[in-house]
Amino acid sequence: MALGSIRGDWEGSIFVDGTFRASSSGETLTVLEKATGEPLGTVGMATTDDLETAMALSKKVQAEWAAQPYNVRADLLRKVADLIAERADDIAELIVRETGSIRGKAQYEVGGAIDELEAGAALAARPSGEILQSHDPNRLSLGERVPVGVVATITPWNFPLILAMRVIGPAIGLGNSIVLKPSPETPISGGLLVADLFAEAGAPAGLVQVMTGDIAFSEALVAHPDVNMIHFTGSSAVGAKIAATAGGQLKRVSLELGGNNALVVFDDFDVDKASMIGAWSSFHYQGQTCITAGRHIVHENIFDEYVEKLAARAAAISVGDPKTDQVGLGPMINERQCSRGKSFLEDSVAAGAKVVAGGEVDGLFFKPSVVTGLTPDMPLWTQEIFAPVAPVVSFSTEEQALEMVNSTNYGLVNSVLTGDEGRGLRFARKVRSGMVHVNDATPLDEANAPFGGIGASGLGGRAGGEANLEEFTERRWVTVQQGEVEFPY
Repeated sequence: MALGSIRGDWEGSIFVDGTFRASSSGETLTVLEKATGEPLGTVGMATTDDLETAMALSKKVQAEWAAQPYNVRADLLRKVADLIAERADDIAELIVRETGSIRGKAQYEVGGAIDELEAGAALAARPSGEILQSHDPNRLSLGERVPVGVVATITPWNFPLILAMRVIGPAIGLGNSIVLKPSPETPISGGLLVADLFAEAGAPAGLVQVMTGDIAFSEALVAHPDVNMIHFTGSSAVGAKIAATAGGQLKRVSLELGGNNALVVFDDFDVDKASMIGAWSSFHYQGQTCITAGRHIVHENIFDEYVEKLAARAAAISVGDPKTDQVGLGPMINERQCSRGKSFLEDSVAAGAKVVAGGEVDGLFFKPSVVTGLTPDMPLWTQEIFAPVAPVVSFSTEEQALEMVNSTNYGLVNSVLTGDEGRGLRFARKVRSGMVHVNDATPLDEANAPFGGIGASGLGGRAGGEANLEEFTERRWVTVQQGEVEFPY
């Protein structure tokens, strides 16, 4: 299967040693178009034997790649970015069909992937070290950055292309090699498409290798002794298991995990604008992002008006097939995810919550929903929902709002809306999370900004800009003695 200018010789394959090939078992996985359930293509399912072949190559080529001049590394990333730009429409259509997103989200993802590659290319030219002071005038003391080595990245299904390139861009630019294990829900746009682009751009065989696999394969990848770093984006529960394995091997790990993010609305902010920001924060891409607003904390003076306006916006959002219809939301990624969100909603309603808008689910199509009457123990308040549901509660004082925001183990992103920017900044600095936005939505992401969370939302460094230097390199101290040395024995 090919889409326009996207080549299709990856059908039924994994990507190892610069070639598309069948897995050693010959097993394949059928990838479905999310809105229709129709087959979109097939990919190979890798085995541990395939992993051993790939790892030996990754280790060898990484040393060779790190020795390449910076401009060679940068040029490769720019070539891949150019290929994406040339095929933007076809790639966006693939993302729509494989992820169930609307075209606007897919187009954003295409542009974001280009940004990540260009940022990675810029990193390649960054200074790789510094001259340090030494108490010995004859000693040249240097601090340098060297690549981590082989980076294994396990990526999710919600933003498959951009989240692959977020790791690959800086890692490749800084001299590492990549083993990419995409989600089985999106192994084409998040996996074999990536392989195809790097192959066409002339990447050395083995520099970027792509293998879809089951849980056992993922566990073997994480535990493999030749993997120097694990980068995982996904659920906090899986992230904890990866951290335990990596910790036992004293292996570097970077985890970008879930969030139970809050949008705080003070009564001095325009309510209509607040409801617009709230709707986008909770409903974009069916609520299936780690930076979705899962809790709306609204001042009691404007609570009723905010709920009314947010409910009106939810009711106006159309839901359907994003490939054939002009809709605001597409289908949920799969039945399991849809049932999970529906269960959270039903359990909270059974405990006393009230659905003000939405609440209906038809197959994988989940209408955007607004819920009030929540208590702190309800699943819609305590869990990461990952569905288009906006729970709303009220507060009376700033101190109460801050306590509500921080009453979770998650710490990814929060937003505060207020007419007083000074108060917004003061409030933001008291919030316990890796990212805070004043007078903006929770879903923000820019390639040059440090993206990541704390607590149950993340472990390790940050993605973006200068933060990637720390993420994908190790520091090394090198000295050169230019004179005679004397020691007591």
